[in-house]
Amino acid sequence: MADGSLLTTDVAIVGAGPAGIAAAVAAANRGASAVLLDSAPRPGGQIWRHRSAAELPASAARWLQRLRHSTVTWIPSATVVGMHRARALLAEREGREFSVRWRRLIIATGATERFLPFPGWTLPGVLGVGGLQAMLKSGAEVVGRRVVLAGSGPLLLPVAAALARAGARVAVVAEQAPAARVYGFAAGLVRTPGRLAQAAAYRSAFLGARYRCGTWVVRIDAAGAGLVVSLTDGRRVWTELADLAGVGYGLVPSVGLAHLAGCEISDGCVATDRLQRTSVPDIYCAGEPTGIAGADSAIAQGTVAGTAAGMASGPAEGAPARRAGTALASTRGFAARLSRAFGLRPEMHALADASTIVCRCEDVRLGRIDRGWTMRQTRLYTRAGMGPCQGRVCGPALEFVTGKPADSPRLPLFPTPVATLAAGPPPSEGDT
Repeated sequence: MADGSLLTTDVAIVGAGPAGIAAAVAAANRGASAVLLDSAPRPGGQIWRHRSAAELPASAARWLQRLRHSTVTWIPSATVVGMHRARALLAEREGREFSVRWRRLIIATGATERFLPFPGWTLPGVLGVGGLQAMLKSGAEVVGRRVVLAGSGPLLLPVAAALARAGARVAVVAEQAPAARVYGFAAGLVRTPGRLAQAAAYRSAFLGARYRCGTWVVRIDAAGAGLVVSLTDGRRVWTELADLAGVGYGLVPSVGLAHLAGCEISDGCVATDRLQRTSVPDIYCAGEPTGIAGADSAIAQGTVAGTAAGMASGPAEGAPARRAGTALASTRGFAARLSRAFGLRPEMHALADASTIVCRCEDVRLGRIDRGWTMRQTRLYTRAGMGPCQGRVCGPALEFVTGKPADSPRLPLFPTPVATLAAGPPPSEGDT
């Protein structure tokens, strides 16, 4: 792809996870030209990250096959860093900038893992739960290594199961949510037998490990080549030895591109209607940016958005869209129950002390931040959120710890060569 090249398409889809793949396939099935972009070298997103198709569950493999057999133009390793006003995405691939002009845009940018700073969270061997999962899927060797998992949310279960199957010694899985909420949520899974069976299969894979509710990490210390993980249930504190620790507190919707486009954001999620339309004309959103609800919901939302966006005028119609709409309605209750069950307890606000680094990129400690500052003042005075991660790691953490709303995203959304930003907007459609 040459520098400054311009692609034009009926529908552009940003993000190739379950929602983006379903949206791209649905749009192409309606006869629209579709371009699908993702920063990863393979489609699938974090949840379907893989090295070979044999590693994927059958449903994921079917969707990837549909994508391969469709007319969708797939552009891997492409990072969307912003938008031009003339309905065009600004992107970068292998150090070269290019633009994608769209008639309709579907944002399917997924979610990022939420980290909450605590003493020791920056030590070698301490990772996010999702980060540990990504390493495992990329071929990391964990045989015989002792692992402690902690945090909150259903992701703890599949990661613990995958680690155990890969030969790791999972010592304990610590869920901060109280047992009453967790087991109440599990009981509600009888409405969705498939999810219940899946959860049971995950738990059976690491039966040798303890699963403790109402338990969380208070600090981690280095001990020789390993780690000492201090856990508490609010009454007592004890330690666990580990080679690796995965600590993550659920997922946060990735709304940066939608925010930059001017879409309405409500309670941290992109607001959409029943056809997944945002508040901005011709921009749709599907999957986790609209709320964390799992792959089934993302696929249903993507199908609805792609079907609607793939039509030049008017609403989504046809059997696939109706089936997706029915599936989507059934997942909304699940998302609400998920949020209630794994909501963060008040003690999580006090995990970090004054000496705890809260911005890893810029080495900013909590003690340097005045609680009276706005988030923008925090950025200006300390550079917190202005490093390579552009606030994707520390932004949600600071928002949670300080109670201050996040600052508005700015171009570029991701680090990119200056040449990408120096390139002017593409010519208007009438000039081409």
